[in-house]
Amino acid sequence: MALLRVALARCHLPASSCLLPRFTRCQMGTVTQQPAVSVNRLRESGLLKTQGLIGGKWVDAYDGKTIKVENPATGELIANVPFMGKKEAGDAISSAYSTFNSWSKLSASERSKCLRKWYDLLLAHKDDLALLITLEQGKPLKEALGEVAYGASFIEFFAEEAKRTYGDVIPPTQNDRRLLVLKQPVGVVGAITPWNFPLAMIARKAGPALASGCTIVVKPSEYTPLTALAAAELALQAGIPPGALNVVLGNSSEIGDALLESTQVRKLTFTGSTAVGKKLMAGSANTVKKVSLELGGNAPCIVFDDAEIDVAVKGSLAAKFRNSGQTCVCANRILVQEGIYEKFANAFSEAVKNMQVGNGLDEGVAQGPLINEAAVEKVERLVKDATSKGANIVLGGKRHSLGMTFYEPTVIGNANNEMLVCREEVFGPVAPLLRFKTEDEAIRIANDTNAGLAAYIFTQCIPRSWRVSEALEYGLVGVNEGLISTEVAPFGGVKQSGLGREGSKYGMDEYMELKYVCFGNI
Repeated sequence: MALLRVALARCHLPASSCLLPRFTRCQMGTVTQQPAVSVNRLRESGLLKTQGLIGGKWVDAYDGKTIKVENPATGELIANVPFMGKKEAGDAISSAYSTFNSWSKLSASERSKCLRKWYDLLLAHKDDLALLITLEQGKPLKEALGEVAYGASFIEFFAEEAKRTYGDVIPPTQNDRRLLVLKQPVGVVGAITPWNFPLAMIARKAGPALASGCTIVVKPSEYTPLTALAAAELALQAGIPPGALNVVLGNSSEIGDALLESTQVRKLTFTGSTAVGKKLMAGSANTVKKVSLELGGNAPCIVFDDAEIDVAVKGSLAAKFRNSGQTCVCANRILVQEGIYEKFANAFSEAVKNMQVGNGLDEGVAQGPLINEAAVEKVERLVKDATSKGANIVLGGKRHSLGMTFYEPTVIGNANNEMLVCREEVFGPVAPLLRFKTEDEAIRIANDTNAGLAAYIFTQCIPRSWRVSEALEYGLVGVNEGLISTEVAPFGGVKQSGLGREGSKYGMDEYMELKYVCFGNI
């Protein structure tokens, strides 16, 4: 089955938008140029890997094809990486399969030590990893450092959880029997990861997979493969054996099909768009794979009359504009009760106005570029639709003078839930403000979507916090807080936002099978 370009996992964009032209000076203004020094630093650190990893060996595409990795802030070339396909993916799967028996037979303590060393190395190289993330993904360096810490936290957490995969003893129904439940690793895992968090999304999947005794084949986005390769290099240095972690990059359709068709791949985990997730789910049916999907969101952020304005503005700002609005849990719609609407809109717009846009390597930058031209075009389409239906631009609403794929932080007033900007996942720096009158109306508007990943509410009323949290049809709810993701809590959605959970003790179960054992004649 031909798949959508799975490497476009989180952007909902056509494959033709893969690469940007190379510019050194924008149409209006100048983007700071620092790539040569940065790339040389990464090369000297040994973390700038430009080959795939199969069976512990760094390899090129078998036919020699490559693909460009470019800096979205400048359009400049960072590196060329292999454009791999079905053959390379097949070899990576075989390598993972042949390594599974030895890796899964290691004691949990031994696997834990390897993961702990990987965690230590990630933190030891946090500055170089953050630099690499900013170069290929565009987010501000401060956010990139935060991602390194966040990603590493999953490796640390699951290093500890490796020793806590407890089974169970069931009271028997007959005196001569003993009933046990064992937890065993599912086998080879195929992981397809997005570009918006190129380290954290891999760590959130590889951590529990390796901790449970599985081996894994990772397919990172073609926009941000270098971070994945750097993380894999550190995994090798940590003592994770060759073949336990493999990285293939390139032809998304061929690699995706190889993962789906292989009977050796027993688990598929994917973070990306709902459309691609549905295709992967359908494709997994032929071999009845275990599947976990973290898909698109349409997060409501509800600000009630009794909310503390400063807290609501700070939380909404973080929930909306982190990574230039390019996260699955970004506040896609900000619902404000009518009694506080004007006050909140003014304070929120003032805060947005003060956000500095630019190259993520520059000091003080709060918002970098969007990932590519098609991402900007999508934002423009949604903003145009909103204004054509009666919304007004409070702030921004157009491309930034820096050119390239920079877009002005935007606030839209008087939006409603029928506008595309409130129906589709924006994945850009656009905050539509919607008025509501009652609590019931806010809940109705918030739940009026097929998505169900994250939601946020701001209120000082504790009973309301409970009522609304329970009524919202979402897998994650933040109360008076805009940044809620953590390695110790389960991450995942309901409805068409996915299946399964990542992170926390529950995340281990996604990579385990239950086996019932009955001892008789005792």
